[in-house]
Amino acid sequence: MTTWLSEQDYARLRAELAELTDAGATEQTGGPDHRGARIRTLRALLDDAVVGTRPPDDGIAEPGMVLTVRFDDDPEPETFLLGASAGEDSALAAYSPESPLGAAVLGARQGERRAYQVPSGATVGVTLVRAVPYGVDSPH
Repeated sequence: MTTWLSEQDYARLRAELAELTDAGATEQTGGPDHRGARIRTLRALLDDAVVGTRPPDDGIAEPGMVLTVRFDDDPEPETFLLGASAGEDSALAAYSPESPLGAAVLGARQGERRAYQVPSGATVGVTLVRAVPYGVDSPH
């Protein structure tokens, strides 16, 4: 699974991996299983990451794009990054392309309506209003 990451997130995750790896090397008793799981997750994420490469500004929803969508039952649009987190200090939410919402809008063109199923079993309609590459006139 390839994940789009900003340069800042890539550096932050590399630092977290280094810290976890260093902490594990200095511990006498090994450490909790969750640290090992996080190390494996970070390594897999960083090994397959696409870093900072902006997708084309063509209005098509793909990883690395900031998407503005409108849900059928809500007049207010929602804006989020399709990819990994935009950073701890960012107010911009992020959805993975593998999430139900991310998978639904992946490949959509501006103005296109898609639908997806939420965990409750309900079907939610969503329309792509705007798609711009992260960092190009996007809130972050």
